[in-house]
Amino acid sequence: MGETKHQGPMKKAKMPAPEHWVSPIPFGLGKVKPKHIRDSMKIAWDNKDNLGYAKNIITKGVCDGCALGVSGLYDQTLSGPHICTTRLNVLRLNTMPAVEDEILNKDIDELREYSSTELRELGRVPYPMIRRKGERKFSRLSWDDAMDTIADKMKELDPKQYAFYLTSRGITNESYYVAAKVSRFLGANHIDNASRICHSPSKTAMKRSIGVGASTANYQDWIGTDVLMFWGSVASNSSPVSTKYMLEAKKKGTKIIVINPYREPSMDEYWIPSNPESALFGTKVADDFYQINIGGDIAFMHGIMKHWFDMEEEAAGSAINHEFVDEHVNGYEELKQQVTAQSWEEITESSGVSRERIIELSDLLARSKNAVFAWALGLTMHSFATDNISQVANLALLRGFLGRQYSGLMPFRGHSSVQGSGEMGADPFVLPGGDFKGDNIGRIENLWGFDVPKWQGDVVGVTLENILLPDDNERKVKMYYLSGGNFLETMPDPAFVEQALSELDVRVHQDIILNTSTLVDAKEAVIVLPAKTRYEQEDGGTSTSTERMVYFSPEIEGNKNKIEEARAEWKIYIDLAKRVKPETAHLVDFKDGYEVREEMAKANPNYDGVQHLKKQGDVFQWGGAWLCEGGVCPTPDGRGNLIPVEIPDLNRQPGDFYLTTRRGKQFNSMVYKTTDPINGAERDDVLMNETDAKDNRLTDGEAVVLYNRYGVFQGRVRIADMAPGNLSVHFPEGNFLLPKGRYEQFAKIPDYNVGVKVEKAEKFNARKDTEYLEKRVDDLEDTPGA
Repeated sequence: MGETKHQGPMKKAKMPAPEHWVSPIPFGLGKVKPKHIRDSMKIAWDNKDNLGYAKNIITKGVCDGCALGVSGLYDQTLSGPHICTTRLNVLRLNTMPAVEDEILNKDIDELREYSSTELRELGRVPYPMIRRKGERKFSRLSWDDAMDTIADKMKELDPKQYAFYLTSRGITNESYYVAAKVSRFLGANHIDNASRICHSPSKTAMKRSIGVGASTANYQDWIGTDVLMFWGSVASNSSPVSTKYMLEAKKKGTKIIVINPYREPSMDEYWIPSNPESALFGTKVADDFYQINIGGDIAFMHGIMKHWFDMEEEAAGSAINHEFVDEHVNGYEELKQQVTAQSWEEITESSGVSRERIIELSDLLARSKNAVFAWALGLTMHSFATDNISQVANLALLRGFLGRQYSGLMPFRGHSSVQGSGEMGADPFVLPGGDFKGDNIGRIENLWGFDVPKWQGDVVGVTLENILLPDDNERKVKMYYLSGGNFLETMPDPAFVEQALSELDVRVHQDIILNTSTLVDAKEAVIVLPAKTRYEQEDGGTSTSTERMVYFSPEIEGNKNKIEEARAEWKIYIDLAKRVKPETAHLVDFKDGYEVREEMAKANPNYDGVQHLKKQGDVFQWGGAWLCEGGVCPTPDGRGNLIPVEIPDLNRQPGDFYLTTRRGKQFNSMVYKTTDPINGAERDDVLMNETDAKDNRLTDGEAVVLYNRYGVFQGRVRIADMAPGNLSVHFPEGNFLLPKGRYEQFAKIPDYNVGVKVEKAEKFNARKDTEYLEKRVDDLEDTPGA
């Protein structure tokens, strides 16, 4: 595979482009839109006690927000400074003082009255704490006592009985790597991370289709491609700086197409605060929206391909890049047979998009020399997610949109540093540098100097379910070690999650703040350990962006609100190993961050180069500018694979709606505003199509109940530009409607989409004590077919 190097930041177009303006009225006055300037002033005020340190983080650190990859104020895509409100919102987590002792000394029930937002605003965890069975309050303890308590419990348990989990809140590659190594050293393969919950189907699909599990393209490839397509992604909301790239792309003639059930306002019109032209007049982002049914993506893509095969019947080469397919792709005839056998009726019914509209897009892609396909949770959080993403890969392979400039496949990641979690081995299915199987196990054992346990570890959802197994089951999880994360507000079925967390013997929360799950009981003890932020990590740390850029972030001095007892996350893991297995713990010891990076470069050969990153702004990109360069894939035969699949049967019943969850003004489960500034929706609003509301005799703002056999959600109708028959509620509020135990076939992530019934609140509440409801719920069949 050739390795063309990334050329570094491009210059922005100098000329304004009024054709892309939303309105000539400055600052979008009178429109529902984010108040970026007002928000920024408030954030400066919130950080007033530590402004110098806040400024150092913004100007010297990597971005704490999304996974675009910004170092200080600069990135590798466009020249000039970048800043966004997502990054500013999470800034306070790094600058705030410790929680006051008088709050930590409160009765546990008083603490439980705080929401997660309120707990976050109390400040940072100041020192190790414990709350034993029957105790009403947390009490302070020394690091030695805390770590000995954890280690003693681990020595008591079989390694199949404890699990590790790492979230995405700015955890460095070094911490992911050391956690992955220590968990295997202790004999435990139950290790999982937040990134895998979001994007593991991207990896499983891409590996079977093209042999790589990361973005094959760069953000620069957006700027000048013919078509940039976003599937189930609200890039402008999750990664606001990306809208700057979109504006530059539009100025170069790129068409931006969005496929999503909801016409997301921020993908329609956006005001980019760090671009004077856009800040004043706004930017019309998408050129076209295809409002698809939730779960209708496979049928939609089959429609695009079906039309291509029809075009080929008329004139060979009019839609398929035969030269590329013949040289680089397997499975053409099988895919053609599968897709052409499907009827347009099946395709339009499942997708919710008319034949004419699908053909319009199909023609556009057939005429385009280049395209970049980006996607996010709208494709990944389904029980058939891997199949969804394989079809995106099919489109790229049939047209040859791979391994070259202005083309490629891009799983669009939401959070800073998550790309590195699996690449460092913090995942039950992988070790650093490859899968948890075959030669890679032997290679890692040689490097590490100890045997890796050979049993298959479980994913986070399964380990939570395994807490409730009978006592004599060897996989009954009795201890959970969490580096950040809040399962109560991220996993389906929160009532079950709370029960599971409380049934653990010991739960460890290694974190910078308290959250609602920290306050749940445990049978023996809940232990809280104060972690350093990435900016406090000695010898700095690295983060990997969506486009495989590995950025160095130095240790940043000057924190007036320093937490004296906080420790670097990777160092806590090593301390744990030394206490559980002191005789051999030298095998996992590192004297400093540089030594960790030296070994990372050997453990994952893609990361060879990370050991040379030493100062602010140092960066390298693994794999070069484009993976699969020249169409050559790192598969056994060097070719890409077309994957034929069935259109999934969602088993919708008449009168059912299909529901998905969306983010508002939040960062993962951390909510920053109760009203979404993008569309004005409150946290309990149910986004519903106007015709659906009329058909169900519902009005805007009316109280409704959504229910199924898993749970009940009480909210209010908000008339919105949704695809008919589809609803959207906020995450995590809507998680009570989601089933536990329903996983994606290959990647084993939970399904965040479900069938529901809708009823006026007064009618539902009047009948809820009768048998009528019970019958209705039992009748509701919403499990998708395989």
